[in-house]
Amino acid sequence: MAAAEEEVLGLLVGAVDQGTTSTRFLVFNSKTAELVSHHQIEIKQEFPREGWVEQNPKEILLSVYECIEKTCEKLELLNIDRANVKAIGVANQRETTVVWDKITGEPLYNAVVWLDLRTQSTVENLNKRIPRNNNFVKSKTGLPVSTYFSAVKVRWLLDNVKKVQKAVEEDRALFGTIDSWLIWNLTGGTKGGVHCTDVTNASRTMLFNIHSLEWDKELCEFFEIPMKILPNVRSSSEIYGLMKVGVLEGVPISGCLGDQSAALVGQMCFQDGQAKNTYGTGCFLLCNTGHKCVFSEHGLLTTVAYKLGRDKPVCYALEGSIAIAGALVSWLKNNLGIINTSHEIEELAKEVGTSYGCYFVPAFSGLYAPYWEPSARGIICGLTQFTNKCHIAYAALEAVCFQTREIWDAMNQDCGIPLNHLQVDGRMTDNKILMQLQADILCIPVIKSSMPEATALGAAMAAGAAEGVGIWNLELDSLSAFTMERFEPQINAEESEIRYSTWKKAVMKSMGWVTTESSESGDSSIFGSLHLGFFIVSSMVMLIGARYISGIP
Repeated sequence: MAAAEEEVLGLLVGAVDQGTTSTRFLVFNSKTAELVSHHQIEIKQEFPREGWVEQNPKEILLSVYECIEKTCEKLELLNIDRANVKAIGVANQRETTVVWDKITGEPLYNAVVWLDLRTQSTVENLNKRIPRNNNFVKSKTGLPVSTYFSAVKVRWLLDNVKKVQKAVEEDRALFGTIDSWLIWNLTGGTKGGVHCTDVTNASRTMLFNIHSLEWDKELCEFFEIPMKILPNVRSSSEIYGLMKVGVLEGVPISGCLGDQSAALVGQMCFQDGQAKNTYGTGCFLLCNTGHKCVFSEHGLLTTVAYKLGRDKPVCYALEGSIAIAGALVSWLKNNLGIINTSHEIEELAKEVGTSYGCYFVPAFSGLYAPYWEPSARGIICGLTQFTNKCHIAYAALEAVCFQTREIWDAMNQDCGIPLNHLQVDGRMTDNKILMQLQADILCIPVIKSSMPEATALGAAMAAGAAEGVGIWNLELDSLSAFTMERFEPQINAEESEIRYSTWKKAVMKSMGWVTTESSESGDSSIFGSLHLGFFIVSSMVMLIGARYISGIP
């Protein structure tokens, strides 16, 4: 009976998708790539100080256990035997940093999230030590020295957390991004857990040489990080170990990719020049550059795209990273209260169909690509007495699209070959107004797959294709094709350019709000958190007053 069921249904592959705001476990059919079942749990973010973003590593781990268990329960309700799940892949929020005790298994501090800004003064000091004519950090890693990446987060933990310092001295400390923390625990933890990462996650630490595909001694010495705490680096598709806990005990964990690399694989961007944009907490545009490292002259990152097997060649990508996309919608909901659910932003935007000259720059964590400007902060400008919450909602959606346009322009300049369409994924792509705006602002078609779970699918594909598993064929002619929804530009290029250039003016006005000096004196925490509120509140007070005088309710 079990053999007949496997034949009809196809063998299954599970994927852990651990993101910034939620954890999910999804199960796919390896023959058709169809989603069979899934479960999701929201994850808390903690903000202990202005600019600090943390998460509880144990909460993340427990959410993974629960998602796996609940998904398997749903499989049983579908009369599907969980024994059909033959492999598990992991996709994870990148750069987020965990240090834990290998003897007790306990985290030594909260996970420091990729959005965290506490290391800005460290970054400025490190940049002063890099010779202008020999930026060895960027040439080896493809990355600028930024608060975004893991090395400076580890440096902060070593400098400021006594538990971490002592554990390193006593050879008890292990460092990893979220993938390492999960795989170590899932494969046994203190009882023989595998301490590893894959090349895509390693490439986001600023400690990894993307040419030699090894931890780099010079980089570790520069950041003063002991190499003994680093995980072993593996390919993105191989058996790392077996599940030692839970209902899927004994199933191999055989795929691991940083979430944006996983989405690139899930979108099947396996050829040079293919690009995808994922709309999540942030927004991440990646373009496959094949086996060649292409270094950007326009503010993009050079990163490892994937290495799908121990003996397979590595592929690289150019990446444009935007810190705030879906997080902007959450901000409108949680901080301003102008919507009750994320879906309502589409309804508000639809009511007006325009921002009416209102422009939003959501530089809550500074500006990432192509500026890499940590002093920037969010602004809303172009407000008038006519502006209402619908216009602000529309401007927020436009802001996501304008940021993508900046990355798209840089990508075209670096690649030298104009990209003629954009493949998209992520939960925000359900918003049809956002997708149409994106096509209008880019002046090219935007193509959305009927499979929205590209990140989890990519991790499952890598796991199913691993040597020793071999149930997912990654040859292009054997990959399942999905139906596509296509959004064509509906405004002329001249109008698009006018709106974009006006938004660029707003970007310039967002810069220079925070300095290291004001940060050290405590002033930046006031201005960093309140100046956007000042823009909004002062304008709203004027608006309310004007309506009162005019007798408008």
